[in-house]
Amino acid sequence: MRPQAEGQALVFKGATVVDGTGAERYRADVRVSHGLITEIGHGLGAVREVDADGLVLAPGFIDMHAHSDLALLLEPEHPARVTQGVTCEVLGQDGLSYAPVDDGTLAALRRQIAGWNGDPEGFDWDWRTVGGYLDRLDRTGVAVNACYLVPHGSLRMLAMGWENRAPSAAELDLMRQLLAQGLREGAVGLSSGLTYTPGMYADTAELVELCTVVAAHGGFHAPHQRSYGAGALEGYAEMVEIARRSGCPLHLTHATMNFGVNQGRAGELLDLVDRALDDGVDLTLDSYPYLPGSTTLAALLPGWATEGGPQATLARLGEADARERIRYEVEEKGSDGCHGVVTDWETIQISGVRAPGLAAVVGRTVAELAAEQGRSGTEVFLDLLCRDELATTILQHVGHEENVRTIMRHRAHTVGSDGLLVGARPHPRAWGTFPRYLARYSRELGVLTLEETIARMTGRPAARLRLDRRGLIAPGHHADLVLFDPEHVQDAATFDQPRRPATGIEYVFVNGTAVIQQGRTTGARPGRALRRTDRGTRAA
Repeated sequence: MRPQAEGQALVFKGATVVDGTGAERYRADVRVSHGLITEIGHGLGAVREVDADGLVLAPGFIDMHAHSDLALLLEPEHPARVTQGVTCEVLGQDGLSYAPVDDGTLAALRRQIAGWNGDPEGFDWDWRTVGGYLDRLDRTGVAVNACYLVPHGSLRMLAMGWENRAPSAAELDLMRQLLAQGLREGAVGLSSGLTYTPGMYADTAELVELCTVVAAHGGFHAPHQRSYGAGALEGYAEMVEIARRSGCPLHLTHATMNFGVNQGRAGELLDLVDRALDDGVDLTLDSYPYLPGSTTLAALLPGWATEGGPQATLARLGEADARERIRYEVEEKGSDGCHGVVTDWETIQISGVRAPGLAAVVGRTVAELAAEQGRSGTEVFLDLLCRDELATTILQHVGHEENVRTIMRHRAHTVGSDGLLVGARPHPRAWGTFPRYLARYSRELGVLTLEETIARMTGRPAARLRLDRRGLIAPGHHADLVLFDPEHVQDAATFDQPRRPATGIEYVFVNGTAVIQQGRTTGARPGRALRRTDRGTRAA
């Protein structure tokens, strides 16, 4: 099937238009030509027409929190996203990614976040800068548009390694310089990962200094804050304080209130958010529509245990005294890596491993493995980390439905999948987030209207990213579009079959070219790296 190409005129006839502003839907014809929406009206014609009667035409969906940093290069047709209607995603998340780097930090990062992205053999790592990475996306040709955040942890590695201390004046200045360079090269802001090393070693003052640089360049701060468990509200309050002191816009990524200590407490978070908004803080947030979270098994370790990087961590895991100290913090005190909460091994389910000999543990909880082996949960945990060299990924069953629904109703809410694409049984949010919002939370439960849901996926995130003429259906805007059946759109990915594509998504266009056509992927790769400029975030 030949995809609809950018230069060909096309009219969607009789579509139900939901334009991304939150305004009420309306019926119209929409003409697309040369990659742009050229006209909206009635009685429009073109050589090619799509019968859109009974279907919704919306702007392409924007994933505010994606972990496709390598997936876009390894599988540039990107079926996990285009089958959901996603036409743009934001990379460089959680303070850890592959630009900027030098040879040493790249080698360590490949090991540290293999559980997020894999570590493919024979892959050509031909960039070291943010600009180089964005250029690589454009040279490869990818299915969706992509924005990039400068990762704080990567900056810290370049400036001072994995040392658990405040930076010297010279080290902080180097971080500032590297950050400013990344922003000049097109990054849309700064991400931080404050439960991951080495980012977790940063204090508030360090983050204020860096966010001041971000603010001066027109970007925003997207923190994975210090805790989503015990101390979650204090962690969110710190992020708001950083925004106040630096003047930097704030985007609270995967804004959740997890674990038993936070059941029913989402309203307290939103009160904090509302006070900040009312005081003039520029603040948005995103969330995914599922209860479990997902990360690496190594993320549960206390921060001191991962000081020095992956090789030092593995060496430490072989020391009896260190293992006992880890056991105490994980099982009795509450590790900072596990959000200050004592780990319940029944909630920790293995979703992926790198070592082929460990395939049998996928899908099992640590508690199940421990009972089967007659060992403690911590012993199983530590031995898995050693045998899989820190690459194991997990699901954490720690969420609460009431909190999820409360947060998605908020006026500052946008959508982010936080989807990991590697592992035998990754979280289904990687393939199902956007249709799940449409199906479960809009059509079935009525938590949000269709117009509210689509605004959270399109116009609102486009404004946060300062996208140039994207995120809305309006003449002159880029033709990033989704045509779907509102009665039948449905997420199909499950925890047992997490890579099943959604149904009901009929057409998806990126820059005027079809990447989904009559419900099938076309193989087209019309996406571009979108770079922050003084005139908005746009393709080079």
